[in-house]
Amino acid sequence: MSVDLSPLAKEERLLFAIALAPLQGARFQPTGFPGLGMATYQTPTGRSVLVESAQSMANRLELTAWDGTTNDLVAPLAGLSHVRVKRKDGSFLTDTILEAHRLNSPYLLEGTAKGFFEGLKAALGGLETGPIDRKKLAATLLDYDVGSLLHGVFLAKSELAGGRLRIARALSAFIEADGVEIAASGGVKNDHVNPSGDTGKGFGNVPFARDDLTAERITLYVNVDLAQIRGYGLDEADETLLVLLALYKIRALTAKQLRLRTACDLTLKDDGPIAATRPTGFTLPKLAALEEALGRAIPASASRMKVREHVYADKLESKKEKDPKADDDDPNDEA
Repeated sequence: MSVDLSPLAKEERLLFAIALAPLQGARFQPTGFPGLGMATYQTPTGRSVLVESAQSMANRLELTAWDGTTNDLVAPLAGLSHVRVKRKDGSFLTDTILEAHRLNSPYLLEGTAKGFFEGLKAALGGLETGPIDRKKLAATLLDYDVGSLLHGVFLAKSELAGGRLRIARALSAFIEADGVEIAASGGVKNDHVNPSGDTGKGFGNVPFARDDLTAERITLYVNVDLAQIRGYGLDEADETLLVLLALYKIRALTAKQLRLRTACDLTLKDDGPIAATRPTGFTLPKLAALEEALGRAIPASASRMKVREHVYADKLESKKEKDPKADDDDPNDEA
């Protein structure tokens, strides 16, 4: 098996529009946003809804590289650069692959142990003033966390080039549904012990309304910015690695059922090949072929990538521990 990337050689974008459908029935639950609910909008073809945002899909694509049972990369991606964070006792805490902002994780850049931060600052040396040297930035990210070159990063600390070090997503995706209609339903939280109890304390029967949706079309849109990847100025082998890794993540994501939420369980609508909308004629390679190709590409870039470990020895404090007067209903608190 081989993966032919030659059709992409002169393309600036690789685009997919992949048809999805509910795994069972016709209804699905879109994502919701605080103070907004579901994101609905009018398009030339009618009413549409955002089923899954670019931010959420970035996290899902990132997780295709992660094995939660071993807290490490999946076997076919072993050797890719990333940073593992451990507690003082040596137990696993987190990883740049899991962190929302990858290398900009507070478990790497904050805390009393400054070794990692100082090392990263030294590696980025010379970027404090003047125009950002994107080639040097890209080479450093390849060394520390290759996923940042696909999923983006913003090194916001002022000590790192004044907080100006940013990479946009080179791999992005979102899910939209078109021709949507409300599928209204409801239910009740039953309290068989005390149906008329104080609902404010969690007792009693609580009826509720619920809106799911049906749709004429559900589409997963994927965009690989090939021009951005080439613009990093990396070696050809590293560019090939990034393109193969992007294709692997897309294929791994679509190879499984897309269970986004309890009531949003999606699957590919068609069993055939996944064809690109740009360039026409390019087909997403099979997972086995991509794994084989990555088995050659990762060693070819291995000398420019490292797997690092960092110890976060500080106590994990909650906001309430830091500020006993903190509001219990502070919307910035994490669940």
